[in-house]
Amino acid sequence: MNAALGEWLPWMALPAAFALDALLGDPRWLPHPVRWMGRTIQLAEPLFRRWFKNELLAGLCFALSLILGCWALAFLIVRQAYGLHALAGFALETIMLFYCFSARSLAQAALEIDASLAAGEVDRARSQVAMIVGRDVERYGADDIARATVETVAENVVDGVLSPLFFAAIGGAPLALAYKMVNTLDSMVGYKNPRYLLFGRAAARIDDAANFLPARLSVGLIALACRLVAGASSRRALATGWREGANHASPNAGYPEAAFAGALGVRLNGPNSYHGVLVEKPYIGVGLGSVTLGHIRQACRLMTWTSLAGCLVAWQLSLVVSLF
Repeated sequence: MNAALGEWLPWMALPAAFALDALLGDPRWLPHPVRWMGRTIQLAEPLFRRWFKNELLAGLCFALSLILGCWALAFLIVRQAYGLHALAGFALETIMLFYCFSARSLAQAALEIDASLAAGEVDRARSQVAMIVGRDVERYGADDIARATVETVAENVVDGVLSPLFFAAIGGAPLALAYKMVNTLDSMVGYKNPRYLLFGRAAARIDDAANFLPARLSVGLIALACRLVAGASSRRALATGWREGANHASPNAGYPEAAFAGALGVRLNGPNSYHGVLVEKPYIGVGLGSVTLGHIRQACRLMTWTSLAGCLVAWQLSLVVSLF
């Protein structure tokens, strides 16, 4: 094989994986590393609880062991593949990165809800939105469902696309997969309930740290993507993103949500019920309009263009990283 081609192939894995996600999404019949991560987390939790009596220490060792173990395993596999042949390494790294991105599956889930609402099937839409949000939705009407869907699209553009892109750019598939372990740990043990308040604290804090920079960079990328979405406002996305991004229980989720709120001219967030408990959360997009059905498709288009912009930036960043 041409030596120059062998040097450039690793750099091509990121855009190739992003394109593969755009084409295939997340076929349910394919095995998925995140499901393996979830199973590993379930198996490892009782072991670390038994090995360490202090819950904070147990949770810290648990999280670090799984994250570093995931990175090390992926690093060794990718290194061996490139050692065998550059094309084998490229193919394997592309597939690994493909599993880290979820732009198409996120859009598909949102558009299925949009289709149900458009057909007047509110009960079906309510069941669909319950699968992608953690709040109580039993009393949600059509507009509430539309708002929850837009919020989910906005929030997940970071942990489902931009953060994996960022870590792929600086550390390839091994670091992107380590990020997915971080994200999976947070989704499974990062709760403020009696079981995980102490044990899951390290996982939650690591997730906050991992998403800190991508969440803030998302405001500029969302504003840039507004140029390609009819009716979206770049100026309002930037202004709302920076002014109201901190108005959220999460240190990161508020930034993409606020940028989406400004871009679409809608009010998001606010009080919600979780497991029967009303949580008073501030509104984002104060003074803007209410979410309606048409905003779901608009949010999906904005998410898609934001993801593409993020991919292009990450691709260039990966080239810079490869020079050092």
